[in-house]
This record gives sequence, C-alpha cells and structure tokens, in this order.
Amino acid sequence: MKHRLFRSVGIGAVLMMTAILAGCQQVVLFPKGEVGIKERDLIVFATVIMSLIVVPVIIATLYFANKYRANKDNEYLPDWHHSNKIEAFVWVIPCIVILILGYVTWVKTHELDPYRPLEHAAKPVQVEVVAMNWKWLFIYPEQGIASVNELVVPVDRPLNFRITSGHIMNSFFIPALGGQVYAMPGMQTKLHLIGNETGTYAGISANYSGDGFAQMRFTTHVKTEGDFEKWVSEVRTSDKVLNRAGYIELDQPTEKHPVTHYASTEPGLFSAIIGRCVDGKTPCVSHGGGSVQKLSPFITSSVKKESPAEPASN
Repeated sequence: MKHRLFRSVGIGAVLMMTAILAGCQQVVLFPKGEVGIKERDLIVFATVIMSLIVVPVIIATLYFANKYRANKDNEYLPDWHHSNKIEAFVWVIPCIVILILGYVTWVKTHELDPYRPLEHAAKPVQVEVVAMNWKWLFIYPEQGIASVNELVVPVDRPLNFRITSGHIMNSFFIPALGGQVYAMPGMQTKLHLIGNETGTYAGISANYSGDGFAQMRFTTHVKTEGDFEKWVSEVRTSDKVLNRAGYIELDQPTEKHPVTHYASTEPGLFSAIIGRCVDGKTPCVSHGGGSVQKLSPFITSSVKKESPAEPASN
C-alpha cells in the first residue's frame, strides 16, 4: 500500500513539473539576450547553492527514517539531548549559504539594475513604450514611426526602453531577452535590454489589467541591421499618422488588436501621455501643482523630466 502511495506521488510530481515546464516553454532558461543570460545564470547559481541545504536535508531525512524505524534493533538513548555534529550541520551550512546568496544578490542586483545602461560599442535604439487597454504602443522617436503590438529591433544593439501606461499599472516583459518592469500612469520607468540572436520572441503583459489581459501580447522581432532599416522604410509607407487625435482614438479599449503601423508620430506625444494631457486642454500633471507632487519625489522628478514645457493649448 505504501509503495503504491509513493509511486502515485512520484508520478504526480513528474507530471506536474512537465506541465509547468511546458507552460513556460523553458524560455527563461534558454534566453537570447545578454541580460536574460545573466539572469538565467543567477537562477542556476542560486538553485545550486540552495541545494547544499535541500539535498543534505533530504538525505538525512531518509537516513534517520531508515536507521530508527520501529522494527529495527538500535540502541535506545532516553537521556540523549545534544549533538555538536548535528548542531554544526544544522547551523553552519545554512549560515554559509545565506552569506553567499546575500553577497551575490547585492552584486547582481546592481549589475542587473533595469535603469543601468548596457556597456556596448553600438549605438542604442530608443523605444518609447505605452501600455494601453489592451495593447502595446511602441514609438521610435529617432525614426519618427510607431507600431502597435509589434516590436522590431536590430540585433546586437542596446535597447533603451522608456515605459509608461495610459491607464492602470501594467508590466512589460519579453521573457527571451530578460527583464520585467512595471508601466505606471503618470510616470516613466526604464529598461535596458539587448537581443544577441535574430528571431521572433513573445512579449507579454505580466500584470493583470482587466478583461483583455490574456490577449495583451506583442511580437518581438530581432532582425539584422539591414532588415531593421527595411522594416522602418516599410512602416513609413503606411497611410496612418499618430498625432494626439490619433492617440485618443487608439486609446479606446480593444482586445486582440491587430498589428498597426504609423508612418509618423507627433513630437512630444510620449511626454504628453506621461503628463496625462494628450487632449491639449487638460494641464499636464507636472504643472498642476496637485496629484503628482503628492505621490513621491521619484514620480515627480520622472514626470517633470518627461513632460513638455507647456501643454499644446490652454
């Protein structure tokens, strides 16, 4: 009976792990970017170090269970209450593991800071990201174009993302490239990534945001420099223009929004989105003297830097 129970538990555990790995497609363990590789290595390192506690505990549990089981003839020690060996085993190894993990976490937290630009000889690509209900808007300020639910970037060039939200808090995540940063209305967050291999990778919303959350996905294409420039040229042939009026129209909630390209964008649009004054009539939050100043110095400073000097109209 016991053997059947252990066998059933073992089979269930294997099936559960298989389902988990199949669900995440193991993308995090096989990244395609420098940041993702460093994060993967940190996960593996932490798992191995923590195994120094987990594995001996499992072995010790099985050993003691076998050694002192009821039907075995062993010496009975009713007055035994202390063992230096066991105390050392229980305390020294965990303390060493905690010290190692603490040091590595401190170093890697600063090294993998999403606000920290990547050291690279190539010129970074600037991308402004807006989380909308329920789609993603990508503005390329240097190229003067924009796209919805499609992110195209060149291989082996740093990507400098400036991220905000048009409505509620969201989370921007490309598992194959690494990093996950929140998108919040009225402020800007940053993320620095790089794609080291050409290919097509999934991008997702990693924070529940309502009815269309499950379909709030985008495709990331990492292309060669030539193919990236070709894509930019193709987008510029679109008949759509993303100005303030176009953004207000796009801002209406939609689910499974198709990929859309905009041949040009209005300068300062991203700053107006952060300042919540796209309509040109509402004063930008950084100049209203109210809500933003009441939040935090970080949010205030971020919005002040990104908001236009004055609203488009008053």
